[in-house]
Amino acid sequence: MAEIRPFQAVRPAAEFAAQIAALPYDVVSRTEAGQEVEREPLSFLSIDLPQLYDGQTEDIYGRVGELLQERIREGYFIREAYPCYYLYEQSGNGRSQTGIGALTRVDDYRSGVIRRHENTRADKEADRIAHVQACQAQTGPIFLTYRTKQEIRDMTAYIQRTQEPLYDFVSPDGIRHRIWRVSEEEMIERFYEAFETVKVFYIADGHHRCAAAAACAMRLRQQNPSYTGEEPWNYILSVLFPDEELRILDYNRVVKDRNGLTQEQFLQRLEACFTVKKEGPDPVRPSCKGMFGMYLSGQWYTLCLREEYRSPDPVEGLDVSRLQTLVLAPVLGIREPRTDKRIDFVGGIRGTDELKRRADETGGVAFWLYPTSLEELFAVADAGRLMPPKSTWFEPKLRSGLLINSLTQS
Repeated sequence: MAEIRPFQAVRPAAEFAAQIAALPYDVVSRTEAGQEVEREPLSFLSIDLPQLYDGQTEDIYGRVGELLQERIREGYFIREAYPCYYLYEQSGNGRSQTGIGALTRVDDYRSGVIRRHENTRADKEADRIAHVQACQAQTGPIFLTYRTKQEIRDMTAYIQRTQEPLYDFVSPDGIRHRIWRVSEEEMIERFYEAFETVKVFYIADGHHRCAAAAACAMRLRQQNPSYTGEEPWNYILSVLFPDEELRILDYNRVVKDRNGLTQEQFLQRLEACFTVKKEGPDPVRPSCKGMFGMYLSGQWYTLCLREEYRSPDPVEGLDVSRLQTLVLAPVLGIREPRTDKRIDFVGGIRGTDELKRRADETGGVAFWLYPTSLEELFAVADAGRLMPPKSTWFEPKLRSGLLINSLTQS
């Protein structure tokens, strides 16, 4: 049984919400983040990305913690007077998705009720632990999904139909963001009871934030042996979406060289596992599982996986796994994709022009993948397995700074 809790959010004053809301710290480069903060000084990236202050102060985490408290004091943020749930709708490009902002239990994460599908890196987890400790808050929600429940969808639609949103704005990328507060005791109880019928939550995005929240809770439990379990730090800031509303985009790869192979040698190696077809200068979108687009030396190719190399295994059968096992490791020498500097991961939102640009810069090769499906994600997580790194790109991204879980509130 999964559990969600209402909470007293720290959130922007309505007139500042559009200025504060920002993409997550881990989907923009430091250069992009710096440009965004220069354009909009209130952008939450100024708090979410301590590395912006490298060279300016010895304590970059302390700097962002102080900045958050300063902006609360100055009235850019307010603290909710009582525990609430929040509905968070994102719409654009002809579709929308609506999740519920709430707290989920650290113990549900540790027991597997909240299931993951990716490993975390120790350095990235340490970064978020330091950030939570400095801010005394969880500032970026975990993006969770669950198998759709019609009762929850009906309650969500009722609130959206009968109430005015707290926030309603369009971000620079054209996505409309609306948030409603669920404050009536009866409706809070109904949401709570409806989610009790959900057996499992799945992490869609935010593995490092989730792991960091759990690690901070374990440290605080050691420091406070008389803890009750009701403390805000025993919970994880989350937004939970029904699976039917979500979309996964392709998560693509660019390798900076051909590992010493000539173009002819490289293509010959690929033909052992794929049917290779030259398409010309224009990309051809992968239309099914087992089909890949490849950009090499100004030309696009399609690669179709030969039948004997397909696998029914929930992890080995993923396209990202087949690419890693059959091409990246044995042919291009990328054996540790988490740490190898020769490989870049490019979210599908950036388009094929970005793949071409990066490959052309170094004379490398780009791979355009068919998106991993939610059912594949569920199958891997349910089996207690892990996907290769950078297997899923959910879009649109949740904005940071709109809902904050303060760890110091009563």
